[in-house]
Amino acid sequence: MPETVAIIGAGPLGRQLALQAARGGFRVLLEDVMPHTLHHAQEFLRTQLGPEALGNEHGPGVQFVSTVEDAVREADLAIDCVPDELESKLEIFCLLDRMAPPRTAIATPTTRLSIADLASCTYRPDRCVAIAREASSLVEGNRGEIPIRTTSQTSEETVALLTRFWSRLGFTATFALDAAEVSRDEP
Repeated sequence: MPETVAIIGAGPLGRQLALQAARGGFRVLLEDVMPHTLHHAQEFLRTQLGPEALGNEHGPGVQFVSTVEDAVREADLAIDCVPDELESKLEIFCLLDRMAPPRTAIATPTTRLSIADLASCTYRPDRCVAIAREASSLVEGNRGEIPIRTTSQTSEETVALLTRFWSRLGFTATFALDAAEVSRDEP
């Protein structure tokens, strides 16, 4: 079961995911390149969780870090909340792949980009998935199904990890092969 979750990007989506993950009993490391964004996230989470849930180094709660390396060093799962643009996603995938331990799974919210293409740029294509749900529905806290796009290389361990993670947040994960891979397999 993933116990440490790194969330890269402390904007509205990152803050909401950090809140839900902390409430789900995870240790959360929240990172943002912009100090003021991280500060706003800290204030938001302090009001939602209380000060005792912030800064906990080893148990459930949220810690705020200033580098991607500090966020992913011990992560079982890394979720990037950077803009849904190819250049941003490629850059963060390369950073996460280089800095996170080999066991770390990488999840990215995107409804536009191919997870198969993004995963192919890493040394861990078996541990990369896409969260195929509009960010706004995650921010609003709507529960229900959470569609996850996988690749033909996605490991059973990664599927199990994501299933458990989303279950603890009150979602039911459903898995489907990335459209880019489906179209490659068609005659």
